[in-house]
Amino acid sequence: MAGGHSLLLENAQQVVLVCSRGERFLARDALRSLAVLEGASLVVGKDGFIKAIGPADVIRRQFSGETFEEIIDCSGKCILPGLVDAHTHPVWAGERVHEFAMKLAGATYMEIHQAGGGIHFTVERTRQASEEELFRSFQQRLQCMMKAGTTLVECKSGYGLDLETELKMLRVIERARRELDIGISATYCGAHSVPKGKTATEAADDIINHHLPKLKELGRNGEIHVDNIDVFCEKGVFDLDSTRRILQRGKDIGLQINFHGDELHPMKAAELGAELGAQAISHLEEVSDEGIVAMAKARCSAVLLPTTAYMLRLKQPRARKMLDEGVIVALGSDFNPNAYCFSMPMVMHLACVNMRMSMPEALAAATINAAYALGKSHTHGSLEVGKQGDLIIINSSRWEHLIYQFGGHHELIEYVIAKGKVIYKT
Repeated sequence: MAGGHSLLLENAQQVVLVCSRGERFLARDALRSLAVLEGASLVVGKDGFIKAIGPADVIRRQFSGETFEEIIDCSGKCILPGLVDAHTHPVWAGERVHEFAMKLAGATYMEIHQAGGGIHFTVERTRQASEEELFRSFQQRLQCMMKAGTTLVECKSGYGLDLETELKMLRVIERARRELDIGISATYCGAHSVPKGKTATEAADDIINHHLPKLKELGRNGEIHVDNIDVFCEKGVFDLDSTRRILQRGKDIGLQINFHGDELHPMKAAELGAELGAQAISHLEEVSDEGIVAMAKARCSAVLLPTTAYMLRLKQPRARKMLDEGVIVALGSDFNPNAYCFSMPMVMHLACVNMRMSMPEALAAATINAAYALGKSHTHGSLEVGKQGDLIIINSSRWEHLIYQFGGHHELIEYVIAKGKVIYKT
């Protein structure tokens, strides 16, 4: 029927599908080469979902009588899935640029943390900020991510630590989810740090007895939608026992487990996550061999954060070992005041250079596998009929340029499209 489709992307040099058989993730040999069509076109319907992908002449014939709201000539260009950022902390107030200078002078993350900096500095500023102030800065950050090709982003709370501020952050995330075009997966991260004046056990009790019941109630009323639960499982923060208690209770109220583990010290967090049925574990710089095997077996994804290892001068996560063992490897920017990077193309580049991933592995990790880490790979993360029309168009004849041109994404990305709607164009 005429007028039934919204967007036609015509005659692209390459359309990078990533998956073509409905795979929920890619691991092992499936990562050797991604599904790519040459000389292809793509149609997104009015409902925002992909209706057809195929050779340009076939699509032209199939839709010859149709009218489209927009037609984009993609000759000599590449179409890729919108990028998925599987780990960010984007709602906060207060600058920490001074800490970057301290780090460059040799201070460690934990030394800054113990001197009242780090998370605690941001918590103070975030508690003082109004909801409107937090929303405005959050909106600007999401805009920067979107211009770098991100169409789905995981967003954590965790700079409140008390119930009132955590809810304030989650309301800001909920407002963005409703009002903005970018897709959001919301994470409650009230166990990001132990609040001043409490022990880890007391903080865990407060979360279990007060925070989580309130989240359950607000979810039931439709006021705040939360997808995931996160804990910073680390020596001097939340130990394995407190982490287990919080994550299990979160799972009991319907949240996906997606937490920080084995970053600065080996904690057996990977083993715990596999046992609890976690959807994803982030960081994993200090993961054990046993933890890697357990994650592969449990199909628990590893969200690796190359920017963090780079900026904090940590040892790199063992991406190659994880990939060889069949772990589902995803990527995130870890955008936060301590690792200020909006760009998934730069994250992919660092993953290739510093973690020795191939370009197909990195792109899969920033699309289908990152969507899997958020429990959204049935609708996001690849270009397939029936999936959401989230995609980017780059001005290059080969998709690899998005990774190869370090810092060049602003010149390369011409269009960012979410649900079939152009949300950014150069």
